[in-house]
Amino acid sequence: MNKKIVVSVVAVILIVMVALLGKNYKDRKSTEDVIDEVESSFLTSTVLDITGQQLTLQDENNVIYTFLVTDSVGLEVAVGENIELEYKGELDKSKAMQTNEVVGYKILETANNKLPDVWNDKGIFSKYYENALETLNGLSLDEKIGQIILPRVPDTGAIDDLIKYKFGGYVLYTKDFENKEKTEVITMINNFQNNSKIPLLIATDEEGGTIVRASSNSKLIDTPFKSPSDVYKNGGLDAVKNDTIKKSEFLTSLGINLNLAPVVDVSTSPDNYIYQRSLGESATTTADFAKTVINASKGKNVSYTLKHFPGYGANTDTHQGESKDSRDKDTIMKNDIIPFQAGVEAGAEAVMMSHHISEAFDKDNPASLSKEVHNLLRNDLKFTGIIMTDDLDMAGITAPHKNTMIKDAILSGNDILIVTDYKTAITKIKSLLDSGEVSEDMISKLAFRVLAWKYYKGLILPNQK
Repeated sequence: MNKKIVVSVVAVILIVMVALLGKNYKDRKSTEDVIDEVESSFLTSTVLDITGQQLTLQDENNVIYTFLVTDSVGLEVAVGENIELEYKGELDKSKAMQTNEVVGYKILETANNKLPDVWNDKGIFSKYYENALETLNGLSLDEKIGQIILPRVPDTGAIDDLIKYKFGGYVLYTKDFENKEKTEVITMINNFQNNSKIPLLIATDEEGGTIVRASSNSKLIDTPFKSPSDVYKNGGLDAVKNDTIKKSEFLTSLGINLNLAPVVDVSTSPDNYIYQRSLGESATTTADFAKTVINASKGKNVSYTLKHFPGYGANTDTHQGESKDSRDKDTIMKNDIIPFQAGVEAGAEAVMMSHHISEAFDKDNPASLSKEVHNLLRNDLKFTGIIMTDDLDMAGITAPHKNTMIKDAILSGNDILIVTDYKTAITKIKSLLDSGEVSEDMISKLAFRVLAWKYYKGLILPNQK
């Protein structure tokens, strides 16, 4: 072949190769640009906390995230403000601490009397959000604080303190029913309701078996309610359904509208603290029990509360001291979480958090104060109802967390705080508001959620304010 022809052919090949490489380079750059654009995401959220360069946010689904913000972005925002955060990468919704790069943010303005986008989780009570917002706008700060506090009835001055602190409700214990005639109990509860601007949640623990607050009084009912395990063993799920209906009718007749039950902790060993209060059956059977109770409670005027999330397991009694669960996440998810998932899917309105430390999710904080455990309930189980603490004055939480538990209870994702020492709790909340550690907007959001629940329950009617 002629050398000139060979050189020409080689030159043409080289030109084509260079052109193709150039095109591929341009295409690659173009693809990278698209990837960069896709990787930039936005999170509509409320600022919960700012500590150094750490920014903690809660999104419209009530999932909590913490980001590290560099000096180049800055943190010129305040606790309580609603912002749109721009970030890159995927969020890990199972954790509070994120590793994403924060690109920037903008502060969102909300018109007066308009529901903030970040409050609208489109959840179980969302039909009543506009009603709840209208009622909220007519409340003082003290009234908003009161809505998120659910104390036990004090031995003296119950009406005076109800008027003073404007509680969202009262929890009744055995002492509040003891030796009373039915008319006395009804009168007591009516007096509570008549002295409250906003209708009250009147709660008790009527689990059956060892925990029977009201039915332990033979003047109120002939026989105390049996334990869930006895009911199930004697008649299966049909008996559970009938037992729930009978409980609801009994509690309603007294004026009680919230049962802090059922216990859906999975326990099959008599050696476990929670065994006598549980169904005593497998996770699958306990899930059927949870679903049956929630379904049977609908339309009966009493809300039921799944407890104690994320499951007591073999943990020791948190009434007596600190308790830790060292099981791995997979074990808990495939066992303890199943009944809660079933209850949530059946339409449970409330979940109570445990005070034990579930190390698989959070090694440092009890479930009731853990952002990670609350995120599990909100994100993985898609729960949009009310989350409440167990009593914050129990020994299992007060000893190691006494100084920070009120702040942590609010900022970890609870809507309602159950307390015995309500005076100290309310004083602490006001102190946190004064210091800027908790915002009034945060208290407003929690009170708004409680009000929406009360509308959903029919305690407040849509034409009421």
